[in-house]
Amino acid sequence: MPNGNNSEAGMLSQDTSESLGKHVAPRTNILPNDLRTSSDSFAQAIIMMVDDEDTTMDVMQVYLEDAGYQHFVLIEHSSQAIAKLEEMRPDILLLDLMMPEVSGFEILEQIRVHPLLAHLPVIILTSSSDATTKLKVLDLGATDFLSKPVDPSELTLRVRNTLAARAYQNQMAYYDSLTKLPNQSLFHDRLTWFLQRSERLQEKLVVLYITFDQLKHVSNTMAPQVGDQIIIQIAERMHSCIRNSDMIGHGRTTNTREIDSLFRVGRDEFSLLCPNMDIVEHATKIASRILKVMEKPFNANGTDVYLWPNIGIASFPADAKEMTSLIQCAASASDQAKLQDKGAFCFYSSDLNAKSLDRLELEADLRCAIGNNQLVLHYQPKVDVMTGQIKGVEALVRWQLPDGSLRFPDQFIPLAEDTDLIHPLGEWVLQEACAQMARWKAQGLKLQVAVNLSMKQFRSNNLVPYVSQVILNHGLDAQYLTLELTESLVMDNPEQAVKTLKQLIALGVKLSIDDFGTGYSSLSYLKRFPLHELKIDRSFLQDMTTDSEDRALVSAMIYLAHEFNLNVVAEGVENQEQLDMLVSLACDQYQGYFFSRPICEQDLAPMLSGLVTEVQA
Repeated sequence: MPNGNNSEAGMLSQDTSESLGKHVAPRTNILPNDLRTSSDSFAQAIIMMVDDEDTTMDVMQVYLEDAGYQHFVLIEHSSQAIAKLEEMRPDILLLDLMMPEVSGFEILEQIRVHPLLAHLPVIILTSSSDATTKLKVLDLGATDFLSKPVDPSELTLRVRNTLAARAYQNQMAYYDSLTKLPNQSLFHDRLTWFLQRSERLQEKLVVLYITFDQLKHVSNTMAPQVGDQIIIQIAERMHSCIRNSDMIGHGRTTNTREIDSLFRVGRDEFSLLCPNMDIVEHATKIASRILKVMEKPFNANGTDVYLWPNIGIASFPADAKEMTSLIQCAASASDQAKLQDKGAFCFYSSDLNAKSLDRLELEADLRCAIGNNQLVLHYQPKVDVMTGQIKGVEALVRWQLPDGSLRFPDQFIPLAEDTDLIHPLGEWVLQEACAQMARWKAQGLKLQVAVNLSMKQFRSNNLVPYVSQVILNHGLDAQYLTLELTESLVMDNPEQAVKTLKQLIALGVKLSIDDFGTGYSSLSYLKRFPLHELKIDRSFLQDMTTDSEDRALVSAMIYLAHEFNLNVVAEGVENQEQLDMLVSLACDQYQGYFFSRPICEQDLAPMLSGLVTEVQA
């Protein structure tokens, strides 16, 4: 279960932080339980300083860094103070009183009447010992004083004590005592902050409103304490299925350790806040996971109780552009979800509802297709550039519908990757490709066959033993099996990738990097990773015959790959001119419609007749 954090406001993303203040470190929230037990946890707080003296702020930052603090915003021009406070929402402000543009008195006065900043702790910096001055700032709402020049021990003590007091107050005010989740007040605060940010950066934001109607009946029937037990279980299950990528967006990076995302906003109501969601339909994945984890019964004081959530989904800016309306849209969608049996989710947008229903139907159909042998493999030849001889094939999956038509991978692979279906689908492709290799072997054909691996397959702990078992079951020579991976796949976790690749190499299989040049394009990994083949992406070949820069890139890739003793395959060759240029550049093999589209095994068979049966290892 999350303990929540003590920050009263939203977080600072990396892209925003780089443009604000003299020095800004990205926002990381702090956990109240940690704060009560370890002063080191205060290091995650954002400390803002407003002072017209650069030297004073630099010195204080050094003192605080020595004490373990890491995140600072230094504002030299006091006229910028309120705007920066609204944007950054720091945990504490160190404020000088005497400044030429706007005085500390004026800033403090504005803070205490500001709806978002009123409770911000403010430590006043002053060289004045005048009692009247101190009384005035206390009357305006100052939290504490520090005398200039600042003593380092006193500075760290005052900052630590102030943060500790604020953490306790915020835990009481902004977190639900039963589930420890942030409450409705903090949800409104977070949502307001993210709406402002989304509008400024022109990003999308999604809110999920989740209700459990049966919970009231359980509490009334079995006692409120039993209802409380179930609420805790609900919160734990929902929190367990929320991923960081749901909150910060796919493909994004953040230095935040934890972002408040799940909120308890009523007795049987929860809200999930998803900023940066580029594709609103991705909310179906989150909603589906929530529905899935709620399928098992809850323990109601020894009795099994089943509860089904109703999930409403609304987005900014498509459905609403301000907080109250957005929440109402999500709640309205939740009411619509109640009309379905045993838990469901519903978009506020009718268009998105139709898309989500289509997606669910496609997922069910794909699940049946995998189980009912509706998948087939097509094979695209890999051809020797110099001789025109087929050296191998790439196995590509197709979904054959009952009417005989085919669905191509771009129509169902993304869905499979978003669900657990990619595992049985990937296993089917490998099994079928190896079965075909065994049949070709029986015919005297030793043909190199390439199979693509998905990200989830590659990350699976079962990959290496599974590949080994499949090869053994079909009695294959492992050197004729090539596994193709993308750049982003191996670069996602390089250390683990190297380990997995070495284990696959130990089985005897060949390894190929697909779509080279379109991902990280880090040439260093050609040396770091144990590879046998590099495939140049088709995008580099399209203008290769007319664009000298594309031609130079292809030439460099081929040269570099050969220096690393890698076989080079050019993808997407469509005409004789491209092939002639690949010949001149000493490329090894090519694939493309110029020779053949991916075709079924029956259509491929005539091309393989008379083929030399021995393929170089």
